Amino acid sequence: MSTDQSGQIQQKVEALAAQGIDVVRILYPDLIGSDRGRDILLHHLPHASQHGLPFSRAIYHTGTLGDHSDIPGGLDAGMPDITVWPDLSTLAPLPWEPGVAWCIGDARAPESDVPAVESPRDLLRRVTGQLAEHGLTAVIGPELEYVLLDPDTDAPSGWRRYSPAPGNIYTVGRKGDPDGHLLRTLRHLHAIGIGASGGNREFDGGQFEINLDHSEALDAADRAFRFKAAVKELARAEGRLATFMAKPLNDGGGSGFHLHISLVDSDGHNAFDAPEQRFGLSAAARHAITGLLTHAPALSALFNPTVNSYKRFGPYTTAPWLIDWGLDHRGAMVRIPPERGGASRLEMRLGDATANPYLAITGLVAAVHLGLRSPAEPPLPTGGYGYDPAAAPKLPTHLGAALDALEADQELVEVLGKPFVEAFLTFKRDELERFGRHVTDWEFREYAQLL
Repeated sequence: MSTDQSGQIQQKVEALAAQGIDVVRILYPDLIGSDRGRDILLHHLPHASQHGLPFSRAIYHTGTLGDHSDIPGGLDAGMPDITVWPDLSTLAPLPWEPGVAWCIGDARAPESDVPAVESPRDLLRRVTGQLAEHGLTAVIGPELEYVLLDPDTDAPSGWRRYSPAPGNIYTVGRKGDPDGHLLRTLRHLHAIGIGASGGNREFDGGQFEINLDHSEALDAADRAFRFKAAVKELARAEGRLATFMAKPLNDGGGSGFHLHISLVDSDGHNAFDAPEQRFGLSAAARHAITGLLTHAPALSALFNPTVNSYKRFGPYTTAPWLIDWGLDHRGAMVRIPPERGGASRLEMRLGDATANPYLAITGLVAAVHLGLRSPAEPPLPTGGYGYDPAAAPKLPTHLGAALDALEADQELVEVLGKPFVEAFLTFKRDELERFGRHVTDWEFREYAQLL
């Protein structure tokens, strides 16, 4: 570390101390997008910035309940370290936890500047670098939904839907949010500077959507990652559970993770805008659509990464079911919003809220890159009823099919990198195998009495 860098870090330490901050929380995303990290005392920040913080690499191979997958470089290698380096450009005080600031960390192999194989943040950096070969930069606008639950000792799961009154779709205020959860959350999100622009009650009781501003791909992923971490933490402070499960309740809908994407050239011009061409979309936009359609089965593994993900899909939902695109059509997998000019963009509606923001955005950018690399025109846009399986191929209907599609998509594997894809497939197939061995409540109710 140079003398200038050391001086800059010391200035940050002094500025944080002047704000009453004495702890820095360093978070980094694991393979499924959960936040892992460590709290360090402020005086230790210069040392952490110079030497990094050691963690076991096996954390990337660890599931939500602590199960480990046998991925090369983890258990088989004695659970060696990775080193996480704080990215001080992401430092921000936490308004709900006085005295604490947080920042995102980058995972590297020890004693080197080589990214950890499974690091989602570095994977996104690498893939956006390939898109830059076209002279283009991806601008992403994330939209995330979640369901808020209250504790209930009488419920089988221990939780019940917050504010279950039906019909308050797209409402604000106390009729759909009697405790004011949304406004408190919006104000906190604004205070940490992640670009939250607004929110509302969604289709289901206890379900909320909060929109984030558009920005360059890595920044958008960082903000979506911090958004999910913040919402879950704020809900815990209220004594509640905020879940981003795709479909957490049998009697409710699903939670989506929609991504708006546009491309800008070196002059800042929106490369999707072409008022003189069909639909007002440029060749780059049409080729990007083709890339998304072509690689949609494989993308499902990244956008819908859990067993539960596939219970969100089906006819008469607003989740896509077919591999198609449409002009301002919310039943289509790729929707083209009606705005043109500088606001020309594609909306990828495939994802659910369990998706790792870094991997979903990486997959989106990779498919667009492949569409531009092998340009082809898309089929005609869908119209009318969007769930007719005779109109377009169906998306994968379960996690296993999506994982197989990812493994078979050699073009996408090439862009993502085979070591990462192999680690991801092993991790997710282990999860699928554990589910296959688990006896569910449905099975007991269905079979125990009469069989």
